[in-house]
Amino acid sequence: MNITPELSFTSARPRGDGIVERDFVLGVPGGDGGIPGTLWMPGSASAAAPVPLILLGHPSGPGLGRMRPRLEARARAAVELGCAAVALELPGNGDRTPLPELESARAALWQALDAGERPGEDVIDRLVLPLVDRAVPEWQAALDALLALPEIGGPVAYSGGVLAIGIRLAAIEPRIIAAGLFAGSYVPLRMFEEARRVTIPVHVLLQWDDEGNDRQRALDVFDAFGSAEKTLQANLGGHTGVPPHAAEDAGRFFARHLTPTR
Repeated sequence: MNITPELSFTSARPRGDGIVERDFVLGVPGGDGGIPGTLWMPGSASAAAPVPLILLGHPSGPGLGRMRPRLEARARAAVELGCAAVALELPGNGDRTPLPELESARAALWQALDAGERPGEDVIDRLVLPLVDRAVPEWQAALDALLALPEIGGPVAYSGGVLAIGIRLAAIEPRIIAAGLFAGSYVPLRMFEEARRVTIPVHVLLQWDDEGNDRQRALDVFDAFGSAEKTLQANLGGHTGVPPHAAEDAGRFFARHLTPTR
């Protein structure tokens, strides 16, 4: 998909913690009025000292507004490593044009979970595959625009979820050299072949008692990755019960691959 992106910054907020926070709108041909996002940069970043970039994935549903406190904490951790961090609003989320098919599939998912049932493969496909097909080209367009900024020089990593979005980006986007993935969402069976094509280093976080995830499917996805370096960290607890040390371990993973000489 050939997309020529236009990045328009709408605000810049220097903060007391050495971070410059900038909201933007990413315009792409055929888009729905622009894709909102936020870029967090170390105050020291410059054309003379460009920094690596971490793409902050997040769940579909809450939207950037509700996710902002958690994203800011992750962005602060990235900046402490000497990296910039960016988050994009997902298709159909927040103030973006609603996607009725996505809402229908999400309702079917929660209906199954509320009944104590596993959602069917058709529900998982309807929920995840269209989201991946839309979101991945948008992330690639954002990369085109952000890597054109003089303060950002790469390399690039992906962090978080949606797991299937991270899988596809890791499989097809050569500018991404490492992925720290959160196994907190369903992966369609047809994406296992894409997981086998992932060869970059991966660090996968799995909450063992995640009430909205399929533990065995997450383990099977990890097993499918074709990476020579892959780590699975599993912790007891539900979706939001990630222990602090898990974030510290993910930070060491990103530092090893993005800032090895810093």
